[in-house]
Amino acid sequence: MEGVIVVDHPLVQHKLTLMRDKNRSTKGFRQLLNEIGRLLCYEVTRDLPLEMVEIETPLTKMQAPRVAGKKLVLAPILRAGEGFLEGMLDLVPSARVAHIGLYRDPETLKAVEYYFKAPPDVAERLVIVLDPMLATANSAVAAIERLKARDVKDIRFVCLLAAPEGIKHLREAHPDVTIWTAAIDSHLNDHGYIVPGLGDAGDRIYGTK
Repeated sequence: MEGVIVVDHPLVQHKLTLMRDKNRSTKGFRQLLNEIGRLLCYEVTRDLPLEMVEIETPLTKMQAPRVAGKKLVLAPILRAGEGFLEGMLDLVPSARVAHIGLYRDPETLKAVEYYFKAPPDVAERLVIVLDPMLATANSAVAAIERLKARDVKDIRFVCLLAAPEGIKHLREAHPDVTIWTAAIDSHLNDHGYIVPGLGDAGDRIYGTK
């Protein structure tokens, strides 16, 4: 599917299966999301530009590759997106963090913004938007619109699960934004939840209902 990358690494798929289990504990779910976040971060950053720099090993001087340009920005959509954050920061600890606060109106399913905070030079950086579930995509579309309003040009979206409806909506609204996901599920139910899915990711991360 154009603009969508399914990360089919065996460890990602195994951990996703464990997370789908309704009997998985809050602690276990949170830990698995942290681990998958690290693996997805590895995939979404595999084409970062490199530059050659001179270093000195214990034996000699040499030219060696280093990531070029400004540090990337991780932008979790609150609250569930923060479940990805720790694992990704383990891999790229120098990354900046933007927070995008959105909640889904239970009647309209539309995204309502309540908080936004990003580095002042966010427009000059690669921004990776994080949200475990791409369901209706209303939150993802709104978050990316907010970043584009700050003149961000290089945006990628990472999720754990995606529904075909959400992919279609996001691709139509932002065809320049590539989606990374661990799986594309069947469909959305009448309440806007992904089926078969794994339930409400935020509730399962934080033990709420």
